[in-house]
Amino acid sequence: MPHPAEDLLRELAPQVLGALVRRYGAFDACEDAVQEALIAAARQWPEAGTPENPRGWLLTVASRRLVDQVRSETARRRREDALALATPQSALIGHAADGTPESDRDDSLALLFLCCHPALSAPSRIALTLRAVGGLTTAQIAAAFLVPEATTAQRISRAKQTVKGVGLAVPEGAQHAERLADVRQVLYLVFNEGYTASDGAELTAPALAVEAIRLTRLLHGLVPEDAETAGLLALMLLTEARRPARTGAGGELVPLAEQDRGRWDGRLVAEGVALLERFLPRGQAGPYQLQAAVAAVHDEAESAEATDWPQILALYELLERFGPNPVVTLNRAVAVAMVHGPAAGLELLGTLEGEKGLARSHRLPATRAHLLELLGERAGAVEAYREAARRTTSAPERRHLTERARRLEGAV
Repeated sequence: MPHPAEDLLRELAPQVLGALVRRYGAFDACEDAVQEALIAAARQWPEAGTPENPRGWLLTVASRRLVDQVRSETARRRREDALALATPQSALIGHAADGTPESDRDDSLALLFLCCHPALSAPSRIALTLRAVGGLTTAQIAAAFLVPEATTAQRISRAKQTVKGVGLAVPEGAQHAERLADVRQVLYLVFNEGYTASDGAELTAPALAVEAIRLTRLLHGLVPEDAETAGLLALMLLTEARRPARTGAGGELVPLAEQDRGRWDGRLVAEGVALLERFLPRGQAGPYQLQAAVAAVHDEAESAEATDWPQILALYELLERFGPNPVVTLNRAVAVAMVHGPAAGLELLGTLEGEKGLARSHRLPATRAHLLELLGERAGAVEAYREAARRTTSAPERRHLTERARRLEGAV
């Protein structure tokens, strides 16, 4: 079980990094220094106790690490290009490590914007955000995404070089809205990978989902009146609430309609619904709010049979107005099937054939199989389930789809 200090370190990581970058610049060197300080704290605090001012402790230790980097032989050779320290040594060693920091300014939002800079690819944004803002180590990020640690390290290193020289600032106007949307997308991607892992032997990666929720809570606290950020948090909470019932005793996938709703986390459902009730009435709802509303309809239904499918269909129709999205259309096809019959759902599904965004995904054949099964066309459903099983890279999903095909095949 993790020490309580671990949560505190993750919370303080972006604050300390933001303060260090604002003081010295050189994001890449500052980020390395903060990581070293976090490692030092993780080793010392459980035994020595948490300092009276943990933020000040981390800031001072990280500053000292940064000075050590600059004074090293390698750093000396590149000092003019990499870093210019304006603070005298006395300022770094004149105070206790847990002394009062010189500023309580929180640059977490600016740091999130920097980590989600438009010049970075989506995987780089994710990795840099989890390390710089989430306080995760390179090894933890690599393990969560099932990629080699060396690959993750290279990705983070390249990302830091890309944003080298970019100032720590919160953009204004239209640029603020665009960058905030980028941050939301990164957190959404992290959560999705945590809730349904795209690869590997496990269905979910709980640590990623929990971290995505933590960071989205942080973002919501920084922009409390932004309705879409609130919607994203609500979506995560309402979805995460179902995790306890998504797998059976043997780790097998349990579809939504077959889940034991008594195992859902009522506290998370209530919190998600409360967020929606606060922000939805304010005006035009965005995609995250609408997706959260769909999740709320599912979560508030006493049983799968009691689900208000007409309302869900209406919400998906609103979602499609934000632009073509094959995944939304896929979900709308299911809602159409539940409201107007599986034949109507299959007809809509046919419009997605050849869709590039779904070309390699298992989702299209899996949905087709489900609707064919509802229609009673078992042979076609078996073929589609097997095609979906061949496409998925998730072992639990493959087992689930194969078992569906086997059961139907035996009943043909």
